Amino acid sequence: MRSIFFVALCALPLAAQQPPAARQPMSFFVTSVGLANGANLGGLAGADKHCQQLATAVGAGSRTWHAYLSTNAMDGKPAVNARDRIGQGPWFNAKGARVAQNLADLHGDTLEQARFGNTLTKATALTEKGESVKGIGDTPNQHDILTGSQTDGRAYTDAADHTCKNWTSNGEGTAQLGHHDRTGGPGTSWNAVHASRGCSQENLVSTGGAGYFYCFAGAN
Repeated sequence: MRSIFFVALCALPLAAQQPPAARQPMSFFVTSVGLANGANLGGLAGADKHCQQLATAVGAGSRTWHAYLSTNAMDGKPAVNARDRIGQGPWFNAKGARVAQNLADLHGDTLEQARFGNTLTKATALTEKGESVKGIGDTPNQHDILTGSQTDGRAYTDAADHTCKNWTSNGEGTAQLGHHDRTGGPGTSWNAVHASRGCSQENLVSTGGAGYFYCFAGAN
């Protein structure tokens, strides 16, 4: 009887004998909640802290998390590029699906990568809880994601405010927004579609958002 079982096992395809691959740990998410203070996130430090707290709440706090946000050159301080804050990839969502292999893949740095690039859509741009974020067709639409960035993940270099005073204002200024669902607006960019009407919570909501932003963990 044992020999029959051994022969049957050996006859199985090699793939059927291999254990399933381990699911990759989460290294990307959309915040499930904002800070409810418009685009005043307490600067980059406050935004990073929010990412870390949300990740910790779902058991992913052992990694170092950073908000995907750029800042403008201001008060003698140089601009900061969102793409320089998040490590080198790859990045996986809460369900283990890869959303981008590396920075070039994430931002479409080459023509080929721009065509095939990252897999960020409403189906993959999940919260730290593994839940979808409301987008076009949902009530309310919350697809506006704070980034302050150009499509290449870098800060703007003009004199305009694209970051609500470097994420410290809930009044004057505007913030550049992406669409996590890649739908609506003049483009389908996940990180740069249009500016907000202002920096207050009401302004962010009125353009189809809630003050959410992207969080990434580097390899550590």
